[in-house]
Formats: sequence, structure tokens, C-alpha cells
Amino acid sequence: MSDYGGFQVKVTNSSKMMYPRDGITKGDMVSYYSMISSVMLPHVRDRPVSMLRYPNGIDGESFFQKQVPDHFPEWFATVKVRKKGGQVIHAMVQKEADLAYLANYACITPHVWLSRAGSLERPDRLTLDMDPFDDDFITVKDAALAAASELRPLGLKPFVMTTGSRGLHVTVPLDRTAPFGEALSLAKEVADRMVEGDDRFTTERSKADRNGRLLVDVFRNAYGQTAVPPYALRARDGAPVATPLHWEELEDPGLTSRRFNMRTVFERLRARGDPWSEIERHASSIKDAADRMRK
Repeated sequence: MSDYGGFQVKVTNSSKMMYPRDGITKGDMVSYYSMISSVMLPHVRDRPVSMLRYPNGIDGESFFQKQVPDHFPEWFATVKVRKKGGQVIHAMVQKEADLAYLANYACITPHVWLSRAGSLERPDRLTLDMDPFDDDFITVKDAALAAASELRPLGLKPFVMTTGSRGLHVTVPLDRTAPFGEALSLAKEVADRMVEGDDRFTTERSKADRNGRLLVDVFRNAYGQTAVPPYALRARDGAPVATPLHWEELEDPGLTSRRFNMRTVFERLRARGDPWSEIERHASSIKDAADRMRK
């Protein structure tokens, strides 16, 4: 048993290779989530989690698991979430031990809701996902900047993050006064304006209809949908990490979505801090933004 903030977690099969081409084991992954917990927890606390699990590492089968199994420890926080025909008991990540336990459970990436327990119907985040057709990251950066240009005049404060995969997320903190439907409507309108202004972008979700264009994906802004949270690992070679950025970093020609990984992100945090550390202070009203859009 190992102690994580006063809670005991038994790390099993710690030498199991999770990232075989990088020599990263399950024990390494548990250590990463323990070490990053103080920075990551404010971004994930109180949010229902969908666990993306890779029991045999990134080359093996993966699947999402929502329901918390009976063998989870009693100290692991959960929340009952309604679904059609019943309910699901989701995990919530509240403390260092929770992150360590999920990593030992082969959950490489805990995907989280855009709302928090106590107000699950009302999001505190709006997220636009810049999803490229290929590896053209110049277009990804241009799309993120275009999204910010649409959001700021609405009185919204956009933040940007690499996904650790291929794209960028542009995220706005919300004051939890509006339901998901209103957030999605506003996100759709912003995306439509982006598409009107640049023929490299589309809102067509089918790859067959995208014709090589970047998808401005707004459909995470709905009840029960999830997004990759800041500082989560991704199941790709190199163990990339979803990493919040300062906006001026988009000017770096060497920036890619997988620029930062579990071995380099701590040096970055020491040098530049967490660009999203003050995100809660900028929570805004969807209703006010919609009013500004109509003027």
C-alpha cells in the first residue's frame, strides 16, 4: 500500500508497460498523476468522470467506463447521474488518491463533464474543439484565434489548451446560470460565424463531408458529454499531456498539440505556471453573451 494524502492505494503490477515504446509503466503513470494532482485537481474536482481505460497499455483494447464498480474504496467520491431509463453512479476526482487509484485502474485519461455536482444541468465550461482533418496545426492555431475573436466581444474570456492529440480546445468559464441548451446554442452560433469567415473550417461532423476542413466541434456542450481535462495523459506515443497555454504561445512555430508530455510538463509548470489557474475568476453569463450577440 502507498499513502496518498492520508489514503491508501495498492498499486498492482506497477511494472506493466503502458507506453511500451517509451518505457513508461503503470507505476510511472500513477506517479505522474500523484505529482500533477495539486495543479490538476482544481480543474476536475466535483465533475462526473468517464474513465477511458487501457488495461493492456496504449496498444491494447480501450473502452469508456462510466459506472463505478463495487470494489472501489468507500473513500472514493461518487455522484448519481440521471440517464434515460435510470441512473449511473460516476466517479468524481476530489483528491490525489483518486487520481492515483484511477491510474492504477488503467484509466489513462479521465474525461470529465463540463458541469459540476450540485448543478449538473448548468455548465461551468463552454468548450470549442478545434479538430483538424489531418496534422495541419497552423490551421488549428488559426481556428483557435478565430474562436477567441468571436468570443471576446460577447464578454466571454477564452482560454486555450492543447488536447495532447491533434487539436486545441478553446474554453470559456461560465457562471452556471444557464442550462446546457443555451450554451450549445451560443457555441453553434460562434462556430457558424467562424465557418462563414474562413473556408478552412466546417461544422460538418462526418469526415466524408469535411473535404479536408477543420471541424469546429461544439457538441461537447451538452448534458452528459465530456472533455479531456487539463494535465490529463493521452494514449499516444510519448505520453503527451493536455496542456493549458498562454495565448501568445500560439505564435511559436514549433508548437504542436503533443508538445508537452509527462516528462516535460513539470519543467514547463515551474517556468510558466498554470495559465488556467485564475480561470474561475472569469466566469461569465451565457445569457448576457447571447444578448450581446443579438445586438
